[in-house]
Amino acid sequence: MKKKSVKVGLIGLGTVGTGVVRIVSDHQEDLFKKTGLNIEIHKILVQDKAKKRSLSVPEHLLTANVEDILYDSEIDIVIEVIGGIYPAKEYVLAALEQGKHIITANKDLMALHGAEILNLAQEKNCDVFYEASVAGGIPILRALVESFSSDRITKMMGIVNGTTNYILSKMNQEGADYAEVLKEAQALGYAEADPTSDVEGLDAARKMAILSTLGFRVAVNLDDVDVTGISHISKEDIAYGKKLGFEIKLLGLAQCDDSDEIEVSVQPTMIHSSHPLAAVNGVFNAVYVHGKAVGETMFYGPGAGELPTATAVVSDLVAVVKNMKFGVTGREIVVPYKEKRLKSDNKKFSKYFLRMIVTDRRGVLAKITQLLADNNISLDQVIQQPCSGEEYAEIVLITYEIAKSDLDGFLYSMRDVDVVKEIKSCYRIEKGEEQ
Repeated sequence: MKKKSVKVGLIGLGTVGTGVVRIVSDHQEDLFKKTGLNIEIHKILVQDKAKKRSLSVPEHLLTANVEDILYDSEIDIVIEVIGGIYPAKEYVLAALEQGKHIITANKDLMALHGAEILNLAQEKNCDVFYEASVAGGIPILRALVESFSSDRITKMMGIVNGTTNYILSKMNQEGADYAEVLKEAQALGYAEADPTSDVEGLDAARKMAILSTLGFRVAVNLDDVDVTGISHISKEDIAYGKKLGFEIKLLGLAQCDDSDEIEVSVQPTMIHSSHPLAAVNGVFNAVYVHGKAVGETMFYGPGAGELPTATAVVSDLVAVVKNMKFGVTGREIVVPYKEKRLKSDNKKFSKYFLRMIVTDRRGVLAKITQLLADNNISLDQVIQQPCSGEEYAEIVLITYEIAKSDLDGFLYSMRDVDVVKEIKSCYRIEKGEEQ
């Protein structure tokens, strides 16, 4: 490659796009030292060229016509930071057809259409990097592809959504209700006006699909992820967890056993206070990775924000420019090559926390214990206390490690038990290191 500069087309000038322009503009000397080439933002797609922005951008760089980027032969790399599926997918595929390399922060796009995009990139000998799509400024994807390339990853577990982690942290620290903290998160800009994607676990599920695909080399789709959100979590659940030595976190979990069967989930989990993830609070993210050779590692940092996310995008930009310079583009594309084999529920094992309201009379616990035995469930702990001013009692059960299918069978059978007023909560338990 003999050119002295690389020209970049930027699709989107929102929070992340603005951060990319700032970093590229302010770090020209460093970028040249790292790549040996000048990196130039050549054209930026915006909806409104006249809009006032926090960053002054020369007017000649702005365009409202995406074709000025997609079909400009001078542009080598396209950075997509508009988010969503449409029209981002069309833009990315069109750019690849023109032989342009792609950098994106779009988790929705890569989780749902990553295979199609990567296959086309491989066909066109183009790079597609998407570090910023999972954990903002945390370099987890490059670590999975490069640093763990000689190891076999068996487990990935993490806090990959800052909004839910902020909400649960505040509930834990202040004993506040979910609805109250959600309103505060929305006022601070941590949660959207419609928080469904975050609080119902969908955002985290998309990220776990991406992590699982890269970590296990299997095409994991969003439909393969078992998802439960946090909207039902009460301050009473959190208080019980603290008494028992647990913190409640929305955890993404991906595991692959020796037979190459995998399970991927996102669910509120009681994690022992001794585990490093239990100490991750606020809007921060963390991903815990276990490799057969390296053992346990953890990646921690800001999961969102203008400059943390933009830093990951520019890191990808540097990687693409280096690949262009040495003529090795397209070689880092990770196309899943292993057969997908999902674990059945009778092979998914964990301890569980259950809290229920029952009629406060003799023989109730014996009836529940019999149903537990009928479903192959053994108990580690039982806590029972009366509900104040009512004829009901509250029972908390901590099981030993059981199959998810047995848990589901027990919960189903409890629907027909007249002495059980309500099953208030059921959470998976992640053990601490010493347990």
